[in-house]
Amino acid sequence: MIEVRPGGRRRIDRVLSPDYVDNLDQLDLAEVRARRDDAAQEETDLSYLRRLLHGRIDIVKAEQKRRATGGSKSVVDQLAAILADNAVGPAMGSGRHSTLEPSRAEAHRRHVEALVSDADLTDVVSLPDERLDLALRTYQAEEESVSQRRRQVQAVMDLLNDQIGSRYRAGSASVDDLLAAERAKREPR
Repeated sequence: MIEVRPGGRRRIDRVLSPDYVDNLDQLDLAEVRARRDDAAQEETDLSYLRRLLHGRIDIVKAEQKRRATGGSKSVVDQLAAILADNAVGPAMGSGRHSTLEPSRAEAHRRHVEALVSDADLTDVVSLPDERLDLALRTYQAEEESVSQRRRQVQAVMDLLNDQIGSRYRAGSASVDDLLAAERAKREPR
């Protein structure tokens, strides 16, 4: 379960702290954007973690289905199809387009592997039914926790984006200022 620690130093602790979005109208635009960018990176990391969990959930479910139906084709032989089944089709939930890459991909992989440390999915066929059931329940519980945190981070992003948009609508922010600031960042010092 992903816990948020009040006063913690992790990005998720900061982004989901109630004071992160307090008095946004009193912050300068650069700070609001920086907070929005932090929240966007956290959302990217949580989305990546969810994808890892979904892949494992799909593998376990496929093996359970193979056993229940007496299928002879191994999950390994079907792996590409199993993982692709949920990669196509209509979008569900509140996915957002992002150009960001996960900042903690390796840490997320280790986290997911540690959830069910003795349920090695590389040899899913050899796991007893009760281990598969436990693995599925564990992955699903973690996915629910990650999804909840992701929705909370998205709500923070929405507030920050609304604040930025309202400043443009009110005329207190301009695209020209934004472009000038971006040019200044890129110029050598």
